[in-house]
Amino acid sequence: MVEGDSVIDVQAVDPAAPNDLGEYLRKSNGDLQPLAALAAKAPASARRPLAGLNFALPVARPGKIICLGLNYLDHVKEGPQKDNIPKFQSIFFRMLTSLVPHLQPLIRPVKSIQLDYEAEMVVIIGKRAKHLTLGNATDCVAGYSCANEGSVREYQRHTTQWGMGKNFDRTGSIGPWMVSADELPKGGKGLKIMSRLNGNTMQSSNTEHFMFPVAESLVYLTEGMTLEPGDVILTGTPSGVGHARKPDPVWMKAGDICEIEVEGVGVLRNPIEDEKA
Repeated sequence: MVEGDSVIDVQAVDPAAPNDLGEYLRKSNGDLQPLAALAAKAPASARRPLAGLNFALPVARPGKIICLGLNYLDHVKEGPQKDNIPKFQSIFFRMLTSLVPHLQPLIRPVKSIQLDYEAEMVVIIGKRAKHLTLGNATDCVAGYSCANEGSVREYQRHTTQWGMGKNFDRTGSIGPWMVSADELPKGGKGLKIMSRLNGNTMQSSNTEHFMFPVAESLVYLTEGMTLEPGDVILTGTPSGVGHARKPDPVWMKAGDICEIEVEGVGVLRNPIEDEKA
């Protein structure tokens, strides 16, 4: 648990506490108050500097990694679907092997130079949910994180199904941590979101501009699937992605640093490396 420039090792306070957020959410049905209570009684020996720690994914092994495509109208307008405004959420999935945590390198694959960045807000599910309504949908949200939903564009365009281009090993990231839902506006609404490549702002928008807000997306998803504690949902990216840059596209390449920032959540930072053949 992050507290200023330090972290609290929860297991140093209570060795019986789960050391995985997903496991904790499943056992507590999304109730984070016991964690706050543990932090409140943490001795000095349970604290260590945040600087220099190795990060893991906020949820080590999410049961589902759900992605929403085309959730900002300006992003729709800059892509191949510009004349086909979606009436429903575009749903696809990522595999765990496609993701790395904060500060770990994203890998540009041997088979492509078209590794694109996508700034996204992440929803982390805390409670089991099915057939949600607009009135109760966000009650199942444990918190929020940041994602770089890195895409290998030519493989994404091979067919109408995006799965291949979205699931090359180590091409996306989530982090640096989860901020609990009570710290942010309901549904993560009205938060600034941006990407920076080597310090240059590439995307800058606000979650206010979602075509399908978080509550509406959760209602739609749970019409068909049960959401479980520890599931993660990537909520779509705004305009400014690399493939739409004029006159020439901009791709992430070895030596680059890509940062994703969501207001109130933090900054997810990853260097870029080439895949070793």
